[in-house]
Amino acid sequence: MPSISKKGRLMPASPIRKLVPYADQAKAKGVKVFHLNIGQPDINTPEVALNAIRNFDAKVVEYSHSAGMLSYRKKLVEYYKKHNIHITADEIIVGAGASEAILFAFQSIMDPDDEVIIPEPFYANYNGFAVNAGVKVVPIYSSIETGFGLPPIADFEKSITSKTKAILVCNPNNPTGYLYSEEELETLRELVLKHDLYLIADEVYREFCYDGSTHHSCMQLRGVENNVILIDSVSKRYSACGMRIGWMISKNKELMNTAMKFAQARLSPPSFGQIAAEAAVDTPDSYFTEVLDEYHQRRNEVVEAINKMEGAFCPEPKGAFYVVARLPIDDSDIFCQWLLEDFEFENQTVMLAPASGFYSSPGRGKNEVRISYVLNVDDLQRAMQILENALKVYPGRTV
Repeated sequence: MPSISKKGRLMPASPIRKLVPYADQAKAKGVKVFHLNIGQPDINTPEVALNAIRNFDAKVVEYSHSAGMLSYRKKLVEYYKKHNIHITADEIIVGAGASEAILFAFQSIMDPDDEVIIPEPFYANYNGFAVNAGVKVVPIYSSIETGFGLPPIADFEKSITSKTKAILVCNPNNPTGYLYSEEELETLRELVLKHDLYLIADEVYREFCYDGSTHHSCMQLRGVENNVILIDSVSKRYSACGMRIGWMISKNKELMNTAMKFAQARLSPPSFGQIAAEAAVDTPDSYFTEVLDEYHQRRNEVVEAINKMEGAFCPEPKGAFYVVARLPIDDSDIFCQWLLEDFEFENQTVMLAPASGFYSSPGRGKNEVRISYVLNVDDLQRAMQILENALKVYPGRTV
């Protein structure tokens, strides 16, 4: 039988999706599954975006510019101006989701075996993007005890080698919900200047900040204009994950010219996604006010419920719509599968994501899970009740 590639063998399975077969089996048995494993919001996509698709009347669905439709990029320029980020349309390359934008960035700034430093836990697919690009992720541990704040600068310094080309941060963070402060970003600014590195900032959850907190963008840092690469997306902002539209932004002309070659090689980003995404920029502010209030309530429900469970702990995140919680369990992979295979409470169960899949260091996250609070408050209350009852009878309970 012909062999498969080394890269294919190294490509990790998604910790968010790998338990889907077990969820399907539970549903086939008539068990209701509350999905807290994936960041798929249940919020309605803005009507203005949906209407743009409904009203499409062109006779041909054409390729767009490889960097994305100019009209869309110009609207993004106006969007960022409202956030005190000043760019031009030529400093944007639109991709098929933030995923493709990150791949463009990795491929443009790193050679095979080069290294990117990422505080862990981190979005699991960063590992997959690194394998795809042939580069190495160097994780730096951030602790649940600090709420997953930025690790000490000394930890970064110890990890920087001649192979290090970039530092990647997600702000607000997936999977932890941590919101980096302006002081923490200034620390990173000094670090990338000192070592002449790129700073890749995944800011797709910019709108989701709680308790009056303010989001500070890496694009607002001074003196590192040629070092910063901003990654963004419509998926979470407009509850439009299936549009598959994201983009990279940089003022580094050489970098953008290089990334454009990768963009040209895949021809163009999805036309219908761009049409909807361009219209979505006109979403009224009232939409975000209502959405933010809803997520705020959901966060409070989950955090308070978990911290009332014996032996459990959950820091209160300031952004995104995820928490990483520590539970009294022996192995999160086994526990999450057990919830679907062997447990039900009044014919219901919950699907969580093992936090082990969000760490790159072996053995970490074994007693932690990521919970996406993307269900309504009533469903979250029920899901937390089910989780509490599951912990009481789980065979691998540690406390």
